[in-house]
Amino acid sequence: MPGLIGYPAQIWIAVAPVDMRRGLDGLSALVQHSLGHAPCAGSAFIFRNRAGNRLRLLLWDGNGVWLCQRRLHQGSFVWPKAPDAVFALSQAQWHWLVAGVDWQRLSAVPKAEWQV
Repeated sequence: MPGLIGYPAQIWIAVAPVDMRRGLDGLSALVQHSLGHAPCAGSAFIFRNRAGNRLRLLLWDGNGVWLCQRRLHQGSFVWPKAPDAVFALSQAQWHWLVAGVDWQRLSAVPKAEWQV
């Protein structure tokens, strides 16, 4: 997130899809009540639609709230299948996610019996 938006300390993915008609207040309420986090703590929260081709980023920067959206014209974003409501991402995983790359496979460790 170079430019006007700084790098947050933590980046969280909301695992369940959300209605993309939700705005700042609706997503902030979802962060607080469903995900159990404070929306004004400086963390970034990422949401996706059911089809998986749109993302929304909610971020409090200390002065106000950012709500950004990204849409893929082809394909869909790779999303975790985690038992928890939220999933933490690193900065590198975030960059791969918004590029539309399978970020979960980038950090995969090869099996011990696999040889070159």
